[in-house]
Parts: sequence; structure tokens; C-alpha cells
Amino acid sequence: MSLIRVWGDMILMIDNLQFTLPLLITILKVSIMWSKKEALMPLIDMITKDWIKTKIEEERNVMLQQARISRIFTMCGGLMILSTLVIGIVLPYFGLTLRQVTNLTDPGKPLSIQSYYIYDVSKSPQYELTFLMQGIGQTLSGFTYTAVDTFLGSLILHICGQMKNLQTRLANLGKNTNYKVALKYNVKDHIRLIRSIQIIDNTFHLMLLGLFFLFGVLFCLQGFLIVNVINQGGHLSVMQLIWFLAASVCVLLHMCLYCVAGEFLVTQSEKMHRTIYESEWYIVEPQLAKDLILIMLRANKPLYVTAGKTFPLTMATFCSLLKTSAGYISVLLANRD
Repeated sequence: MSLIRVWGDMILMIDNLQFTLPLLITILKVSIMWSKKEALMPLIDMITKDWIKTKIEEERNVMLQQARISRIFTMCGGLMILSTLVIGIVLPYFGLTLRQVTNLTDPGKPLSIQSYYIYDVSKSPQYELTFLMQGIGQTLSGFTYTAVDTFLGSLILHICGQMKNLQTRLANLGKNTNYKVALKYNVKDHIRLIRSIQIIDNTFHLMLLGLFFLFGVLFCLQGFLIVNVINQGGHLSVMQLIWFLAASVCVLLHMCLYCVAGEFLVTQSEKMHRTIYESEWYIVEPQLAKDLILIMLRANKPLYVTAGKTFPLTMATFCSLLKTSAGYISVLLANRD
């Protein structure tokens, strides 16, 4: 409702959309996680079994390394959300807001979110209760937003670690005394990882497509606003300009983390293919070496997570999206002139 009221004022629209779009994506994330929880349970069980089963020290170190990377991602996501909540909730309570406040969007004291109210929010206790409800909603949605991202990243990084361990076993396959048993175990493990990636892709592809849409729209609008203010001057304060710059960088880094995780997966998949061809198949009997053909054929197809079953989540895709968004900024500026 508020977006309809401010339609035509680019600054107020961007001020609205930078909250509205993430909230809509959060609803999409919760809906997907709730509807796909039964499909995701086997992945949780898989991770648990991978940690408790017997393994050599080298494999354990690889898993710990991936877990540390996942923890770093979690901490970074949590800090970004926490800083956003402090700026968006705590500061407005003391009358300090980085939003564009007008009589059209804020009839009384500034609130943390631009919205439409069917009652007078300038009086007490309506103002305090509205502020409290907005704060609760922002906190829940913020931590939900980053929790789903962290969960997805943890799944991908764990599978990357398992693929790295599988590469080590395949590289030393020729040295194993019981070649058939070892090969059978590795083939089953490879199929297990492939199916896990398929489950992740089937579960999160719509969410990733929505995130790409969110990134594209916000980056275009905020980039347009920043460039327009710098080139032509505007009625944004320095702090508001810094806020929009920080929001753009935050969205940029968040999208980059998805593509980095997807790039890890593609890289490990390609290494798997190369490791099989470089394995010491020539020191075993020809009949046993032929059994490697099955895993060679399957490893020939790279593994990746897609956005909307359309394009893979890689750094090349991220760079292409960034280039396209920058092109749209120039189009918006040209139309503005």
C-alpha cells in the first residue's frame, strides 16, 4: 500500500523496496523450507552419518576445514543482519533514521519501516506498539533470511568436502588390495553425492531465482540513486547516501557468497573428473580397470546448483548478472535525462 502511494518518487520507492523485497523473499524462503522439509531430512541424516562414521585423519581434517568455512559464512551473515537491525530498529527509536522521511510515509515520529497505517501512529501507545511489532518482524525475518542462506551454504560446503575425500580415495584406488570392494564403495559414495546435489537443486532453485531477481532490482535502483545523486546532486544527506552505499555492498556480497559456494561445487566436480582419469588404473588388471568407466562417464557431467533450473550458480553467472545490472543503471539514467 505504501509503495502505491509513493509511486513516481524514485527515492521513496527505493526506500520502500529495499525493505519490501527482502521481506517477500524471506516469506518465499520460509514457504520453501516448510514445504520441502521432508526432502531435506535425508541430507541432515547424511551429514550426521558422515561425521560419526570411522574416517582417516586426512578426511577428518578436510571436513573440519569445510566446517570452519561454513562457520565464517554464518558469522558474517549474522553480523550483517545484526548491524542492519541496529541501524534499522535501534536508531529510529531515538529519532535517528537513515530513511527518507516525509509526511506522506511517516505522519508522526519516524518508524523503522515505511508502511501504510489504518490508525494514528503518532499517538502513544499506538506508536510504541507499532514500533515493537515492526522490530519483532524485522528481527525474525532478518535471522530467518540469513539462517536459510547459511543452511544452504553448509550443505554445499559439506558435499564439497565429501567430494574432496572421494577424490583422495580414487587417486589411491590402485594401491588398495581389495580393488573391487573399494571401487564399489566409491561408486556408491559418488552416486550419493550426486543425488544430494539434485535434492538441493530441486529444493532451492526457485529461491535462488528469487534472490537473483532481488539482487538485480535492488542493485539497479540503488546504483541509479547513488549515481544520480553524485552526478546531478540531490536531497539525500551524507549519512543516507552512505546507508544506500552500504546496502548495495551488502546485497552485492550476499549474492557473491551464493556464487562462491556454487563455484566451489563446480570446481570440486571438475577435479573429480580429472582425478579419475589420472588414477593409477594401469597397475590393475584390465578387466578391473574397465569398471572405472561407469564413474568416468558420470563424472564427465559437472555438478552445480541452478537458479530456476535456468543457469548455474557460478562466479561467471555472478559477473554476467553484475554486468547486466550495471547496463540497466545506465538505461535508467538515460531515461531520467
